[in-house]
Amino acid sequence: MFRTSDGQVISAGRSWSQDGVTHPRNWHIWTVEYKASLGITEIVEEPHPDSRFYKWSQNEDGSYNQREKSLIDTTDDGGRVIDGLKTIWIDKTKTTANKLLAPTDWQVIAKAERDRAIDSGVATYRAAVISACTTIEAAITGAANMAAFKVLFDIPVDGDGRPTGKAPIRDWSEGL
Repeated sequence: MFRTSDGQVISAGRSWSQDGVTHPRNWHIWTVEYKASLGITEIVEEPHPDSRFYKWSQNEDGSYNQREKSLIDTTDDGGRVIDGLKTIWIDKTKTTANKLLAPTDWQVIAKAERDRAIDSGVATYRAAVISACTTIEAAITGAANMAAFKVLFDIPVDGDGRPTGKAPIRDWSEGL
């Protein structure tokens, strides 16, 4: 995107008019110097803020207004509780754990109702899922600020930038 001296935002491949002159849609092939002589400047768009962590809006010049979302629960003027990121992600973590455990719940029910043995592989898997859930919840709860919270989403990489594991917030046991 570009901006003209009178504030118009213009795009490559589209004609535009200024001071009674209609410019061709291939104006973007003009040299940088010629564009500058006409008062055309490039708008360098910033990458938009991560919606997981920020509320944001975009300005006409391509910049962003951003505000960190709250880590903790807050209350609005009407007394309604607004879940903070920690509450939201702890709920998501519990939901993920429940989905991972659901296919083997029948064995736990059979154990409780009929004293049927739980397969050892299933017991090991369920213990790993429950442990991972506890670990992830503790990491979320322990994040002291937004920077610490954001680290939970970082995938570890080696010196060449190749992933070496899972992001802490998604570090679940492998399936059965």
